Amino acid sequence: MIASSNTPPIVKMRGIYKYHFTRDVQTAALNGLDLTIHPGDFVAIAGPSGSGKSTLLNLLGLIDEPSRGTYHLHDQEIGALSRRERSRLRKESMGFIFQSFNLIDELSAAENVELPLIYLKVPLAERRRRVAEAMAELEMNHRMDHYPRQLSGGQQQRVAIARAIVTQPTLILADEPTGNLDSENSRIVMEKLRQFHQQGSTIIMVTHSEEDAAYASRIVQLFDGTQLLSENEFIRQ
Repeated sequence: MIASSNTPPIVKMRGIYKYHFTRDVQTAALNGLDLTIHPGDFVAIAGPSGSGKSTLLNLLGLIDEPSRGTYHLHDQEIGALSRRERSRLRKESMGFIFQSFNLIDELSAAENVELPLIYLKVPLAERRRRVAEAMAELEMNHRMDHYPRQLSGGQQQRVAIARAIVTQPTLILADEPTGNLDSENSRIVMEKLRQFHQQGSTIIMVTHSEEDAAYASRIVQLFDGTQLLSENEFIRQ
């Protein structure tokens, strides 16, 4: 799917600065960054370690706040929202995929996928239907009653992706989604993300991998900790 610049953006960041402080030193992780994400974008945020990728993803996911600048998500100015309102917006509109899977060991695969729906107070019958559909989408419906320790790394990541999509989010945020996987499972995960993108999902992915970045429709390159080199380069359809 090719995003249209004529549609209102999901994400609009302007003049974003993020400072980290130690006792004697102030360090700028992001320095005046501008970023726009439209519906249907698949954006890879790339750059070396320390370039600000994870900092940017934390700001996008409402886990952290910028030191300066404005962030509009779905036309809402994030800085004007209370902590509770930001939490609600994050739960309702975002799905997260982590490098380390972040599954709860004491819950089955199905229960891990169900958890975001419980937070959203979705009725039981609807939760079960959505969990079954999400698990089937990731070809993990035969593992619903298994616990994370009984699954391979690739299977755990597929469960984590099912958890990310079960709420039908408008924005999927992926943090090094293949970082703990072998090459074959990395390919499976990236093909699934490409499939979701082709079906209309908007995806923002942080990655060190040139191979993973090549799946995106656009690469945003962060450099030297602060610089946004290119925001508008479409690299593939």
